[in-house]
Amino acid sequence: MIVDLHNHTPLCNHAEGEPQEYVLSAIDAGTKIFGFSDHAPMDFDPKYRMKFDDIESYEKEVKRLKEKYKEKITLLLGYEVDYLKGHMDRRVLDADVDYLIGSVHFLEGWGFDNPEFIGKWEEQNVDEIWQKYFDTIEEMAKSKLFDIVGHFDLIKVFKFMPKGNIVTMASKALLAIKESGMVLELNVAGYRKDIQEAYPSKELLAEAYKLNIPITFASDAHKPEQVSLFNEEIVKLARDVGYTECAYFVKRELRFINF
Repeated sequence: MIVDLHNHTPLCNHAEGEPQEYVLSAIDAGTKIFGFSDHAPMDFDPKYRMKFDDIESYEKEVKRLKEKYKEKITLLLGYEVDYLKGHMDRRVLDADVDYLIGSVHFLEGWGFDNPEFIGKWEEQNVDEIWQKYFDTIEEMAKSKLFDIVGHFDLIKVFKFMPKGNIVTMASKALLAIKESGMVLELNVAGYRKDIQEAYPSKELLAEAYKLNIPITFASDAHKPEQVSLFNEEIVKLARDVGYTECAYFVKRELRFINF
């Protein structure tokens, strides 16, 4: 991936390897612009995110690596922030970073993508849950707090698929993303999951292209060996839909590079 903005560190408590190993993997893969966006702290679900006390060390380490490898790669600093009303913290939202990824991992406190809570899917009306998910994405986009939409159709992770039309379900969310000026990430983590396809699907990506919504690329790596994994597949997907340029941010300013 020429640009790769969604990657984690062990501070989130569910990733492995040192940050430097991720950077070296990115350099080996030919990545030009690489970003760390670890799970931001909040007063909810602390098991799967960094602590507020980790902010200083996290940002310091990314900046150290940025300077160390500046002749080989451009490193960027960000956070992946859970959109969860009442729990987002201004210390994160106002942080001096290059970008913020907004993601939805929880619906009314239920971590729908966490294997620990997969059993709750059996209790749900799948179509209703899908619509609730995209309604929350729409709400997130309208908040204008974030630069990038994380894994747009993450709700499909365990292959609980709706009977209704997915594009219709997501249409208002896509319009809100367009109107907010956000970027949609093409995230390869889905290839590593049960669904075995990128986030978002090709049909949703095609709708985004019609709306002229910019894209960026994301390994969503939780191990150094996952950096730029499935690069060929994700680039082909983007090109097949019609995209030729990739977005990134420097100090929250949108920029583009051809791929």
